[in-house]
Amino acid sequence: MLLRRKDGRTEGGSPTEVTAGWTLSVGSYVWCPDSKCIYAVVDERGAENVHRIDVPSFRHSVAFSGGVNTGVAVAPDGRSFVHLHSSGNHPAEVWVTGRPLSHHSDAGIAGLDLRPLEPLGFVGALGDSVFGWLLKPPGFDPAKKYPLAYLIHGGPQGAWHDEWHARWNYQMFASRGYVVAAVNFHGSTGYGQKFTDAISQHWGDYPFEDLMKGLDAVARLPYVDSTRMGAAGASYGGYMVYWLAGHTNRFKVLVDHDGVFNPTSMYGSTEELWFVEWEFGGALYGNRPLYDKWSPLAFAASWKTPMLIVHSQLDYRVDLSEGYQAFSALRKMGVPAKFLYFPDEGHWVLRPRNRRIWWGTVLDWLDQYLKPAGAAVGAGAGAGSR
Repeated sequence: MLLRRKDGRTEGGSPTEVTAGWTLSVGSYVWCPDSKCIYAVVDERGAENVHRIDVPSFRHSVAFSGGVNTGVAVAPDGRSFVHLHSSGNHPAEVWVTGRPLSHHSDAGIAGLDLRPLEPLGFVGALGDSVFGWLLKPPGFDPAKKYPLAYLIHGGPQGAWHDEWHARWNYQMFASRGYVVAAVNFHGSTGYGQKFTDAISQHWGDYPFEDLMKGLDAVARLPYVDSTRMGAAGASYGGYMVYWLAGHTNRFKVLVDHDGVFNPTSMYGSTEELWFVEWEFGGALYGNRPLYDKWSPLAFAASWKTPMLIVHSQLDYRVDLSEGYQAFSALRKMGVPAKFLYFPDEGHWVLRPRNRRIWWGTVLDWLDQYLKPAGAAVGAGAGAGSR
């Protein structure tokens, strides 16, 4: 993050790097009214924390940590600030300097068993520490064994945060009786720039190793049934679901949303061409071997796991044809498959009615393969139990 100081001689002055030496990224920032401090939102180990940076010393300290904090506005005194705060078991509310001010959702979730996220850690690829989250289902009984929903984030330079999310909501998966695990593999943000950069040109090795070692750690938990595990992901997470299908049979069921099946065809159809060239080390025409090396298409002949594919007509990031190609491969291989198509959505499912269809279809698909025959299927429209 750069600031430009006035030096008394020029209007603009020379820039100063306020965050020199930081390995984390600033997502947003706001000046204090007297220009003597800055409050910055920093992506940090599965949270989006609020940091205070004093000016001109540039000394920084953590003003508030935990959960996801956005929309920071600073009071005239430069000490108090208002922000939106959410966590994995509570929707966003207005907070003041780390204390809740609004309570709009309290009554709505009061009767729900929404458990907090628990940290998950293990040694992953390159000998690095890898972290993530674990969520237990409503009415959790440690003496029982539960099926697992293993979630894979997109980006790939993104992360699973301790937040309340309308689309990939941990509690919605848990509401059907699943233990939920979400790993921040190599490529994730919030663990240093080197960790984030490690995924570029390595889409299929370091993240896959992290996910498999994370799965080992979760499968060893006494309350997880390692014979009933499913994985789901979107965008890069969808790419990884296709990759998993060709490299492991540990999952009984898979869900793929807007995933990359064939990097070669994605190169010629995405609206974000710079991204593909960055991730695969250059243009397709001059670096074809790397595109082929990390292509799920190359391993589709090994696919055996039932898969739900979700893709949308208006997805210009990962074209609809990627989903069609993968679905065709599944049917040619005789693998049970289902295709959910949205004609009016893009890379994300944003319309409320479509989200209800998405949740019902995804959860029912998981239940079909992970629940014992005759087990009750939940409504799919709410989280927790009353």
